[in-house]
Amino acid sequence: MKKVTKAVIPAAGLGTRVLPATKAQPKEMLVIVDKPSLQYIVEELVASGITDILIVTGRNKDSIEDHFDFSYELEHSLEKAGKFDLLKKVDDISSLANIYYVRQNHPLGLGHAILKAKSFVGEDPFVIALGDDIIYNANKPVAKQLIEVYEKYQTNIVGVQEVAKGDISKYGIVRPTDRYDEKNVKIADFIEKPKIEEAPSNLACLGRYLLTGDIFEYLEQTKPGKGGEIQLTDAILKMIKDDKTTLAYSFEGKRYDIGNKLGLLKANIEFGLRNEETKEGLLKYLKEEIKI
Repeated sequence: MKKVTKAVIPAAGLGTRVLPATKAQPKEMLVIVDKPSLQYIVEELVASGITDILIVTGRNKDSIEDHFDFSYELEHSLEKAGKFDLLKKVDDISSLANIYYVRQNHPLGLGHAILKAKSFVGEDPFVIALGDDIIYNANKPVAKQLIEVYEKYQTNIVGVQEVAKGDISKYGIVRPTDRYDEKNVKIADFIEKPKIEEAPSNLACLGRYLLTGDIFEYLEQTKPGKGGEIQLTDAILKMIKDDKTTLAYSFEGKRYDIGNKLGLLKANIEFGLRNEETKEGLLKYLKEEIKI
């Protein structure tokens, strides 16, 4: 069995849901407390044992590469000023993992973005972590959870969680079949953004996948759908129809959709309450403002 050491982060989206903040900067670089949102995802992957990460970018995303690169001027300045705590924080960023980049030249969907990773991944199993989704679990990162499921069942995995009835129409919903254990069910089908009465379950696909290299063959065969986009879920469905087992794993963790304004605000507040530097002041402020 091949060890899972590679991950792909699609980060080429335009971030239209949080305009005008994303007019001149990538949504993945929007700050949550004191770090860009993308760094939280990279740190999750590294804590899960991932050593090689490919970030799929697009136009006007150069700041992503700059952030994870060595910054001589800044680091020299901090060292000269004796600000060694800050120096360590900055220096650690450039040594988190082996980070590579490829551009998605045209906005042709998530499947097209993942296809850009073919030469990087090869035939290896790999994690996909969507750039919109930060998932917090202090005990075991979600990518690590998926890797452990892969090590047990050696098959494709889609990260899911149960969502409220009113939110079903926002997500791709799984039609489950055989149950493998308490947290894993075999996927029979996906229904993209169904009406509540047509939903086969309330298990929604939420931003984390672990797939084998077989996915690229299916992505290459997948024709563009709505909006001319190649959908990853269409390719996964083709694998399922070819009897390549894919599990829906109900992961443990709190998800923040930082691609929308409310999700970004929630992430800032809740991560701020977890941060030693900000939690006391923020808690005091919130108590005063909402009269707890």
